[in-house]
Amino acid sequence: MSTPAQGLPGQGIRVAHPPPLSLYVHIPWCVRKCPYCDFNSHELRGELPETRYIEALVADLEAALPWVWGRRVRSVFLGGGTPSLLSEAGLEACLTALRTRLPWEPEAEITLEANPGTFESARFAAYREAGVNRLSVGIQSFSDRHLQALGRIHDASAAHRAAEIAARHFSNFNLDLMFGLPGQSPDEALADVRAALSHGPTHLSCYQLTLEPNTPFYHRPPVLPEHDLVAGMEEAIAAWLAEAGFGHYETSAYARPGFRCAHNLNYWTFGDYLGIGAGAHSKLTLQDRVVRQMRHRHPEAYMKGALQGNAVQESHEVDLADLPFEFMMNAMRLCEGVPLSLYEQRTGLSLATVLPVLDRVEALGLVARDWQTLRPTVRGQRFLNELLQHFLPE
Repeated sequence: MSTPAQGLPGQGIRVAHPPPLSLYVHIPWCVRKCPYCDFNSHELRGELPETRYIEALVADLEAALPWVWGRRVRSVFLGGGTPSLLSEAGLEACLTALRTRLPWEPEAEITLEANPGTFESARFAAYREAGVNRLSVGIQSFSDRHLQALGRIHDASAAHRAAEIAARHFSNFNLDLMFGLPGQSPDEALADVRAALSHGPTHLSCYQLTLEPNTPFYHRPPVLPEHDLVAGMEEAIAAWLAEAGFGHYETSAYARPGFRCAHNLNYWTFGDYLGIGAGAHSKLTLQDRVVRQMRHRHPEAYMKGALQGNAVQESHEVDLADLPFEFMMNAMRLCEGVPLSLYEQRTGLSLATVLPVLDRVEALGLVARDWQTLRPTVRGQRFLNELLQHFLPE
């Protein structure tokens, strides 16, 4: 396999204008760790160290400001973990402190992830007043049997109540669902989708349950539906949501017109993001290089490091030969694809560096392109890993 960026010895990248910038804020604690989850989340034992953690976030951001001088944030995402464990006052203090140090666009999308097990109507009204304008609720299922199989802390009634509260306080909210669950039938998967739609969400994320390394499910796997059955679930969900007016714009994401997630779209179009918080990742573009960073993963190590001006555990420049793969790994998740010109704008590389690979994957029926746009075909979406392997360097 040829290296996509070969033939340009000693030539670095040249980025005329930095891409849009997003801010990711990681809150690492959960009430209980789910057995399928491989995110950097930790069970909360004792009282949440809210004040100290917010102080660490602020110190982390202040230390990172030289990387993003003069740039404005287009979206903010508070993820976890369970950010809805933060108190109303804590969240407001956090957002105010971050906003005063790094300018945000006036219409910036500000998303908060929430767990149905932590929902209180008054709290979410206060979150809205603090500036959160989009909610993402980890429902996963509206079935007691499947929620129990997933090890969730909420039941079906709590899931419905959380969705009702979200609809009451937010005009823009997402519900997360999972399919391919232990013992789940196609009819049950669609029942979850119908239940979600009954609450009027503007966005749905529908993920297939996968067994990730370093999780209890990976080491003691439950019996999951067969591959063909799960593929049928995915097709049925897409068809049902299309009929309900939801566009399938990304591998796992569906939205009503005008409600695509701006934060995630910035990821998929190879935009920049500054990640603060325990284990948060950053991708930052300078004129001549792309840098990736990771913060200390354990909350205590992160707080100690951030408050001492050393939140970053790892930092490295992305190798020239890896940039084509990294761009395509994101862009090819978008069902409609991306403008061909975006490759040069976001990687700083000439399109010529990747044309031989594009010719090959187009001949294999994995992508389609014209003089303006590159997109994955239906086959390319279904066999995304196979498509991306062609962009790996030797």
